[in-house]
Amino acid sequence: MITLEDWALIRRLVKEGVPKSRIARDLGISRTTVVKAAASTTPPKYERKPQATAFDPYEQAVRRLLKETPEMPSTVIAERIGTLAQCAE
Repeated sequence: MITLEDWALIRRLVKEGVPKSRIARDLGISRTTVVKAAASTTPPKYERKPQATAFDPYEQAVRRLLKETPEMPSTVIAERIGTLAQCAE
């Protein structure tokens, strides 16, 4: 994936008439990447798919506790969630 700066540079150089093969050579990327960057109207954006975490099973319980008592210290939340986890086993 190219950086935002490379994307902007590619688009500027293409507008100035610099050959795509030369841009690719100078930046050390493939010509296909240059063609795609030149045709793109939006900058590149890295996105990751959300993944499950170990916290997911406890999220709703934590949200409930914080809704009832927003000042509850994290140590108390951890103790209560730990108790819930032991009950679930």
